[in-house]
Amino acid sequence: MLSVKGDDSDSGFQGPSISDFFPPDILFAGTPFALNRLMLIRILVVVLLVVLFWLATRNLKVRPGRGQVAFEYIVGFVRNGIIYDTLGERLGKRYEPILMTMFFLVLGMNLTGTIPGLQLAGTAAIGLPLVLALIAWVMFIYAGIREKGWRFWKDSLFLPGVPWFLYFLLTPLEFLSTFIVRPVTLTLRLTMNMISGHMLLVLCFTATQFFFFTVLADGNLIGLLGIGSFAFGVAFTVLELFVAVLQAYVFAILSAIYIQLAVAEEH
Repeated sequence: MLSVKGDDSDSGFQGPSISDFFPPDILFAGTPFALNRLMLIRILVVVLLVVLFWLATRNLKVRPGRGQVAFEYIVGFVRNGIIYDTLGERLGKRYEPILMTMFFLVLGMNLTGTIPGLQLAGTAAIGLPLVLALIAWVMFIYAGIREKGWRFWKDSLFLPGVPWFLYFLLTPLEFLSTFIVRPVTLTLRLTMNMISGHMLLVLCFTATQFFFFTVLADGNLIGLLGIGSFAFGVAFTVLELFVAVLQAYVFAILSAIYIQLAVAEEH
């Protein structure tokens, strides 16, 4: 804690903490349906995405307006730049709905961390990233079994051209890297990026408020440091917007790559 004067703890600077990601219940407290701020943000994002896609697709025109052009560009980028370029048209059409949903859901959840009043990414707590990673993991196994049958397990666990006695060492490693490490890294990569971004933004803007409204208000010119913390907060907000888009792209394309690896003829 950074104290300004005296022993008054109320005048100290309180930085972000892990408790930010476990806010108190707001609705239905004490029941299995309890909702806190994080869960309400997630529900809000889902509702907004449904409404956005409904509005964007309910009246498509042959000569599109600017809104339709922007929507089609973004959807086309995900479809062609992530899904079809990775899986091809045949597999791309099969897994397009779920991969498209993953991209926009992760993107929407990530962006809430930069919106004033919300300021908490829906993916900053591990539950949602874990669920999405498990869905990607199930898709990977499903795609492999659908395309290869039980040969999928052989191709995934037994490297071709390896002396038989090395399988005792390599097969457990292949199992760990393919079926355990992949969903774990998908989960942690997304969660940790959103946690670190939240911590940076909260630290900068909380420091700005502290310097301006506590230190400077008491006549201490050190409070002018709030100008610098505010500038860093703006810069980190721009960076966090970029990270939000990048992490949605990374999550979707890695999920598509895992499907492609599952159906590939050679391991």
